[in-house]
Amino acid sequence: MKKIFYLPVLALLFTSCELKELPKSEATEEDIFGSEKGLKNYSNSFYRNITSGSDAYKGDAMTDYSAVNRVNDFIIEGAYSREVDELKTLWTWTTLRNINQLIAKCTSPNLSESVKNNYIGLARFFRAWFYYDKVVRFGDVPWVDHPLAVDETDILKAPRDSREVVMKHIMEDLDFAYQHITDAPGDGTTVNKWTALGLKTRIALFEGTFRKYHKLNLATQPEAFFQEAVEAGKLLMETGPYSLNIASDPKNSQRELFISEQPVKKEVMLAVAFNKNQALMNDANWWWTSATYGPRLSLVRPFINTILNSDGSSYTDRPNFEKEEFYDECQNRDLRLAQLIRTPGYKRGGKAAPPNFASYTYTGYQPIKYTLDDPYYDNGGFNTNAVPLMRYAEILLNYAEAKQELGTFNAADWSKTIGALRQRAGIVNGVSALPTKIDSYLKNTFFPTVDNPVLLEIRRERQVELALEGFRFNDLKRWKSGDLMANVQWTGIYIPTLDKPMDLDRDGTADVLFYDGSKPIPAIEGVTKVAVGGANNSQTMTGDNHLQWGKTMSRKWYDNGKQYLYPIPSSALVLNNQLGQNPEW
Repeated sequence: MKKIFYLPVLALLFTSCELKELPKSEATEEDIFGSEKGLKNYSNSFYRNITSGSDAYKGDAMTDYSAVNRVNDFIIEGAYSREVDELKTLWTWTTLRNINQLIAKCTSPNLSESVKNNYIGLARFFRAWFYYDKVVRFGDVPWVDHPLAVDETDILKAPRDSREVVMKHIMEDLDFAYQHITDAPGDGTTVNKWTALGLKTRIALFEGTFRKYHKLNLATQPEAFFQEAVEAGKLLMETGPYSLNIASDPKNSQRELFISEQPVKKEVMLAVAFNKNQALMNDANWWWTSATYGPRLSLVRPFINTILNSDGSSYTDRPNFEKEEFYDECQNRDLRLAQLIRTPGYKRGGKAAPPNFASYTYTGYQPIKYTLDDPYYDNGGFNTNAVPLMRYAEILLNYAEAKQELGTFNAADWSKTIGALRQRAGIVNGVSALPTKIDSYLKNTFFPTVDNPVLLEIRRERQVELALEGFRFNDLKRWKSGDLMANVQWTGIYIPTLDKPMDLDRDGTADVLFYDGSKPIPAIEGVTKVAVGGANNSQTMTGDNHLQWGKTMSRKWYDNGKQYLYPIPSSALVLNNQLGQNPEW
């Protein structure tokens, strides 16, 4: 996906040999919609509308498993309303008009039906993504399928359409896109027919589970959407060009997808690419390592505890797991743990790099999924690693969950989806047989209403495989598990005792010393001091000697469920008082 977007300016368009003819400074509609080149350039502008490329690696800054330096207003009691400025950006429709322009004007007799349908298919793909985002945020929204004129007051002043109507059109758009997009997968940065199928699995799974767990009384039942997700996933898995990436070093098979300069086309179905020579770079390192630029996002122990042992057993089945020090808890685990956070043995710039308590992590679980290992990239927007927006692993997870929700998931399905992901992660047991045992820690901590061990393990796999990729908040919303946003404790590594230096990676050099914040302690050369407790300190300790961050930082999930949707902004209601407001806002 290219980061330069523009309408074509035809600088030199000669219709004769008269060199005195001046170049055209503007493109006509015929230039844009009457040629394949014009359509291609116009459709390139759609890519910037689904993501800027940064959202993917910043998208989990507000989740249950992310401890951050400041709680988002959306989950602070009384801090978010229909007047907040953010909503003006979220409730925007210019993108839709641009998309509908192409669909309406791609009619030139100079183009073949195949070419026209290819670009209409692309436009409808992006319209589906646009509307999916709107439904996820706002629920019912106006459905508009053509460029509106100023006199179309019957639409401009109309109430919102039901999500039943909107979701029906989204599915139709994606079906058209799959059937008519002719572009090949290419370099992994452009949409193709398989991307349309992939997006269909994502959207259908979301809608099916949202309708099921929120008990929506709509004409189309959740099972219909689960079936759509299963059929699209099956078609993609059986006939598509993608598979799971297996690196030469299996310990890097997943992280390679996130730190490679070019999209790993084997698994990555859509990505934003960056290039230093074109001055197109991202700021992932800066965001994930800075004490001031990003939110200092640290993962929390309840989530880390759900990452399996390498033998397939639950980490929380280990004797005295609560009292394992950082080095010990990282041993013999799912390989994704060491590709997700700094673990013993991790190096940056050729030097040991344990969790950085000096200026970043609050819990000890410091993410590395998107960061390049050279510290050069840490102090600005210098990254050139491609950022995946969709990958084959997600399709496997979507398929597995939808099929389980239908009650048709079997051992063969497990083996080619959840089992395949775990096998890539170095897990040696339980990759071919359905689980039969409920993990009480996983159930009690995250999913107390789930009594099926298969569904429980599918959800575990999803939160581990897709960690920090921007899916988590929407997953919690569709499962009606929003209360986790306020209830999961932001705890960290085990600290056996205060006032004693700790060698986190056991390389023979002490790294950090945690001390009672109410009492001063002398500095120790080369050792980071971290105050725990004391006046006005958000870094505290639990009763069982685990770090805890933000205990006094209040998080609120309203019992009335209002946060499952965003409010319609007041500015929109002023323009159209027929829109109505979402419940409790």
